[in-house]
Amino acid sequence: MKLDPVSLRLFVAVMEENAIARAAAREHIAASAASRRLAELEDTLEVALFSRSNRGTQPTAAAYALLNLARGVLNELDGIATQMRDYGAGVRGHVRVVANISAITQFLPAELQRFMAKHPQVQVQLQEQISTAVAQSVAENAADVGILNHGNYGDQVTLLPYREDELVVAVPAGHALARRRSLKFTEILPFDIVGMHTGSAINNLLMRNAAELEMPLRLRIQVTSYDALCLMVSAGLGVGVLPLGSAQIYRKALALRTIALDEPWALRRLSLCVRSLESLSGVARLLVDHLRGGAQEPERT
Repeated sequence: MKLDPVSLRLFVAVMEENAIARAAAREHIAASAASRRLAELEDTLEVALFSRSNRGTQPTAAAYALLNLARGVLNELDGIATQMRDYGAGVRGHVRVVANISAITQFLPAELQRFMAKHPQVQVQLQEQISTAVAQSVAENAADVGILNHGNYGDQVTLLPYREDELVVAVPAGHALARRRSLKFTEILPFDIVGMHTGSAINNLLMRNAAELEMPLRLRIQVTSYDALCLMVSAGLGVGVLPLGSAQIYRKALALRTIALDEPWALRRLSLCVRSLESLSGVARLLVDHLRGGAQEPERT
């Protein structure tokens, strides 16, 4: 059996785009040629990858199983091509990183700058995702390395210690709470809150603790980034909860006050996430070692 990498790449594009036409445009081939390649791939594998009807094309269970395998194969081929093309130029390669917004805004800019200055031939592709999606991307081989909030994400991934961050309360300079040095969570619940989007770790944390206190969480508006959260707080739309390192970026420019959140859950752990150390490519292992900075042994979730 001979599998064509072009057809595998097209298949992955179809699964990610949820449409043959969009996948064909992404891979720069005609839609008719894309359909023909998919049919040939099904004939080669002797399995139906898509069910076709008047309502469109739907992936089968076999397609989802093939997706993870195809991503792994294509990543290996890309790695071979990249490393062999400039073998004599030193360490080089490509690492796919997915990380939550807390890691991206607080730690990764400086750490990636140092890593890429040391290894200029290494290309790092970075994408922001919420923690649950980070774990899923790593487990499905859609990413090599993830950074997420520490937790239980199943036995398909391994977590490695990375950093800690601290949640604080951000308020406008003239707010009634602005002169406080620390606050209990119950003290901010009477106020309107500018929250992060549904599904985000901070949103889940606030919702869970408000429910445990049997108090309502007055989410006036929800946003998808810390800069938007700080802008909304500065405009007087509510108070916000975010990591201290992220708040410090915007605090002076927007005349915000940051107040310690006096709760045990305000101190959080961030972890690196990989399928396993043994599965990492050479350059991915270099990046993980750089980010770990001599941390402890891996913890299996």
